[in-house]
Amino acid sequence: MSQIVASTEPRRLGPQLQGGERIRHGIRRGSAMEVAGWRSIGRALTGRPRVPRGASAFSYDKPIRTILIVFLVLSTIEIPLIDLLVHPIPWLRWPLLALGVWGVLTMLGMLLGYLTRPHAVGPDGIRVRHGGEVDIDLPWQVIASVERRRHSLSGAPPLSLTGEGDAQTLNQVIQDHSDIEITLEQPTLLRLPQGDVTVSAVRISADDPAGFLDAVRTHIP
Repeated sequence: MSQIVASTEPRRLGPQLQGGERIRHGIRRGSAMEVAGWRSIGRALTGRPRVPRGASAFSYDKPIRTILIVFLVLSTIEIPLIDLLVHPIPWLRWPLLALGVWGVLTMLGMLLGYLTRPHAVGPDGIRVRHGGEVDIDLPWQVIASVERRRHSLSGAPPLSLTGEGDAQTLNQVIQDHSDIEITLEQPTLLRLPQGDVTVSAVRISADDPAGFLDAVRTHIP
C-alpha cells in the first residue's frame, strides 16, 4: 500500500517579477504555451505521441481529463449560439467568432498536450512531462531510487517546489497530489519553461503508479 505524506508548503516556479518585467514575462509564457498547443494538435493529427523508442507511456491526466473535455464541448457549443445572437451585427459578430474559435483551439491544444506527451519509462531513463511544454529527461545514471509514495499538496500549482536549497523537490501534481517519488543521486539542474531549478527529487502524478514502477524495475533493481 502506498504511503500518503503531507508535504511542505509548495512554491510556484519562476522569478518574482514586478511591473513591466512581469508583463513581458507573462507575454513570453503565453506565447510559448500557444506554440506548444499548436504542436500538440499537430502531433495528434499525425498520430505521433512523443514517446521515445522502446519506452512505455504512462498518462497522468485522468483526474482532469473529463473536466477538460466538458469545457471543450461547452466552448464549441457556445460558438454557434453567440453567432445566432449577434449575427445581425457584423462588427461584433466576427471578432466574437474569432475569439470563440481561438478559445476552442486553445482548450484542444491543452487537452492534446496531455494526451500526446505522457510520462515515459525506457532504456535511457524516465521522461517527466506536463502538458505540451514540460519535458524533463532523467537518465538512469542520475536516478537513485523510484518509489510509490502519494504526497498531498493542497492548493499546489501543476509545477511547484518544496524544500530549500539543494534539498528542493520538484512536484508535478494533478488535483493536489503526486503518486511517484524519484530521488536523484545528487542535486541536479533541470531546465523548465518557468526557469532553471536545482532539485534532489522529483515527484510526479501517474494514472497507473503500479505499472509505472513495474516498468522501472525492468531497467533498475
